[in-house]
Order: sequence, then structure tokens, then C-alpha cells
Amino acid sequence: MSRKIAREIAVHMVYEYGYQCNTASEILEERLNPEFLSTLDDDLILYRDFANEQMGYVNDVVGGVVVHEEEIDDLIQKYSIGWNIKRISRIARAILRVAIFEIKFYDDVPTGVAINEAVELTKRYDTKETSAFVNGILGKVARGE
Repeated sequence: MSRKIAREIAVHMVYEYGYQCNTASEILEERLNPEFLSTLDDDLILYRDFANEQMGYVNDVVGGVVVHEEEIDDLIQKYSIGWNIKRISRIARAILRVAIFEIKFYDDVPTGVAINEAVELTKRYDTKETSAFVNGILGKVARGE
């Protein structure tokens, strides 16, 4: 499995974390359990391709987003001028949180890759306009404006 698929799964987990009272560890344990994975239909095939070599990355990112959630959200709010963070779609927030975590706290991912992957995920799960918005916020975070 590629890092790209692992990143998308991490975004799903961060998105789900925003809706549940479960901890990040509980979500990861439940969703990455082989028994659960075997019940998925073809719409979620990317989970079937999940391999253990990327498990550490997914755990690091989801856990890191949760640990740094307040700081990450402060950056989103700071750079989303004129927007309240609650007006940003939940999926865009999850994508931003993962990308900002990668940019600020995860040295294993180049900044350009984190931004590009976030924009591509936003195009897939949200609108073209939202992807431009995400790109703008991440560019400002990367430059530290």
C-alpha cells in the first residue's frame, strides 16, 4: 500500500474522530481490524489494500492530529480569514488537519507533498473551490505568514 492510500485512510479516521466520542486509538483499532476490513464492500477497497508497513504512519498521523488538534485548529482559523472554522466542511477540516500535522510535526513528509495530496483529496471529497481554499491555507501555514 502506498503512503497516498495511508494518508486517505488517516483522513477518514480524523473525519470519523470529529463525529464520535471514541478516542483515536479506539477508532484505529476498530477500523483497521482484519475482521472489520473483511466486511467492507468494493466501495471501500482502499482499506483492503491496507498493509502493515503503513500502520505506523496512520497511527502517528491520527494520534498526532488529536494531540495537536487545538494548535492545528488555531492555524486553520488564523489563515481562513473571514471564515469561522465551523463553516469549513468536516471533510475539508479533516484534510487540513492531516496536512497541517504533516507540515508542522511530521518530518517524514515533504511540505509540497503534504499540500499537493491535501488538494487532491479535497478535489475528490469536496468541491474545486474548496480545494483552492485548502491550498491557500496550507500555503500560508507552510510559509508561516
